[in-house]
Amino acid sequence: MSPTPRFETRLATSPEDIRAAQRLRFEVFVAELGGDGAMVDHDARLEQDAFDDHAEHLLLLDHTRAPDPVVGVYRLMMAPQAEQAGGWYTASEYDLTPLLTTGRKVLELGRSCLHSDYRGGVGMMLLWQALADLVLAREVEILFGVASFHGTDPEALAAPLSLLYHRHLAPSQLRPIARPPHAVDMNRLPEAQIDRPAALRAVPSLIKAYLRLGGCVGAGAWVDHRFNTTDVCLVLDIDNLSEKQRALYMRKDRP
Repeated sequence: MSPTPRFETRLATSPEDIRAAQRLRFEVFVAELGGDGAMVDHDARLEQDAFDDHAEHLLLLDHTRAPDPVVGVYRLMMAPQAEQAGGWYTASEYDLTPLLTTGRKVLELGRSCLHSDYRGGVGMMLLWQALADLVLAREVEILFGVASFHGTDPEALAAPLSLLYHRHLAPSQLRPIARPPHAVDMNRLPEAQIDRPAALRAVPSLIKAYLRLGGCVGAGAWVDHRFNTTDVCLVLDIDNLSEKQRALYMRKDRP
């Protein structure tokens, strides 16, 4: 029987922490999902890119797991870090002008993943609660970032992409727009032709979780052949969180 996990959430504080995050990302994004990239180190099994040195890395650790306790990660960037990095990661796929000209404080989320042994449990909840603490402390108003469907055939994803377009499109004043040449239309089926339960089942759980929080999506999807994914840009205005969600993720008295 496996020992009861001893979880901790914290920001990375050393190069060793960041390498542990990159090792987990390799296992999920490269080994499991078939992704790749210019800076992926297959020999060392590290999924890395040019933004890692400028970003913060939120870690979920299980201290009963040796030798590498990191079992969940989120990469975080705010405006000063994005300026140092030469821009936002999401901007390589989406025109963020509507979002970035609101004058509101934004936080980019990326490279979110959990070790396969920790999916479906409390791991993502713990990461989100740690993220909520950071959002409150820094007075962040809008979260954004790309999230992915597996595969690069938009026609195979016609139903879930169309569902997102018809039901969850971001308001124009916050709506990122997918950049050519890899942008594809999400409006592939009339809403009346969508089998909504089947389409919803095809939406990855992370995207569904953001939608339940009140999140919405940008205009167009972006086909990422390097990572073998079709990406959507998620936007979450903190003002749109329901009181129930605020109580769940943003309890100021949480230990």
